[in-house]
Amino acid sequence: MARILVTGSSGGLGFNAATELASRGHEVVVHARRSSRRPAEGAAPWLGAVFGDLADLDQTRDVAEQAAAFGRFDAVIHNAGALRPPDAVPVNIVAPYALTALMDKPGRLIYLSSSMHRGGSTDLRGLGSGRASYGDSKLWVTALALAVAARWPGTTSHAVDPGWVPTRMGGAGAPDDLAAGHETQAWLATHPDVEPATGGYWYHRRTQLPDANARDQRFQAQLLAALEAHTGIPLG
Repeated sequence: MARILVTGSSGGLGFNAATELASRGHEVVVHARRSSRRPAEGAAPWLGAVFGDLADLDQTRDVAEQAAAFGRFDAVIHNAGALRPPDAVPVNIVAPYALTALMDKPGRLIYLSSSMHRGGSTDLRGLGSGRASYGDSKLWVTALALAVAARWPGTTSHAVDPGWVPTRMGGAGAPDDLAAGHETQAWLATHPDVEPATGGYWYHRRTQLPDANARDQRFQAQLLAALEAHTGIPLG
């Protein structure tokens, strides 16, 4: 059985993924902004929980320290997300980068992207100002996933578009299937035979071609350099 951390798992897709994985017997560590939002356990208990607001870099560092108490993870699902500035940049890209850089390298990394990454900008000035759009942040986290896949041969790394699903963030009128929204993440975290093994961009268990900017190695390098300068944390 795998040991898995799911960020942003107090509700929505993160909670659904964590619940499914725990029900299969995996050791799941959940995450919420504060202890009062710890997700309730279903039929299977959590291995544990970590707490911290991922919009705050100091609290993100603390989340990494809390996670270290559980040892090395087999998989980390970077599910936490925010729709609007000023939280979109720190939650959607800075926190996944910082946690990736600070934690022991897991066997598998899964980053939540969006189809809106295709309209994102490569202008990284929004990283420092926090005024970048949701689409920008999702382009950047997709590029991060592909950059990690190329740089860490012992760790698989994928980006997932869960679809526009009726969660609190997606809204009640979202047209995609809520159940299908978390299945790809859970599958990538545990399935023994994923193809491609790393560097995939997934939608409902099928790979798609992400935006060309996310695949651009020069942009990936620029993004990593900007994230290191912004956080003071090297990827390693």
